[in-house]
Amino acid sequence: MTKKIKLLYLCTGNSCRSQMAEGWTRHLKGDQIEVFSAGVETHGMNPNAVKVMAEAGVDISMHRSKLIDEFKDISLDYVITVCGHAHETCPFFPGGAKVIHVGFDDPPKMAEKMDDADEKLTCYRTVRDQIKAFVEALPESLTRDQQE
Repeated sequence: MTKKIKLLYLCTGNSCRSQMAEGWTRHLKGDQIEVFSAGVETHGMNPNAVKVMAEAGVDISMHRSKLIDEFKDISLDYVITVCGHAHETCPFFPGGAKVIHVGFDDPPKMAEKMDDADEKLTCYRTVRDQIKAFVEALPESLTRDQQE
């Protein structure tokens, strides 16, 4: 049996993008990856993120927004920052975790410009689907990055 990769998604508030990434990874790659998510701050769960993930058959309603400090004693293989702010403020991880930045647009910020509720949700769906495509390429894309 192969050892699971320990991966943490990090964003600013651990409310949307990192939560979707954790949900997709658990759903699609749970047999290969032990996944966590956290933020440099906590903003609570974004209800629209929960809603669009449920539409895709992934339940993240029981997730909670967590601070990065909760993971300081876990030996991680990878930390993937999913927003610019988290990437710029990413703390040092003992044990040699490889930090990779994969930025995704911020659905709440995108939705601010929309008037219609369905248009707002479309912003979340777009990012949800982009994150799914990224997760589908794991873990092979991680080792490719190390070889380059």
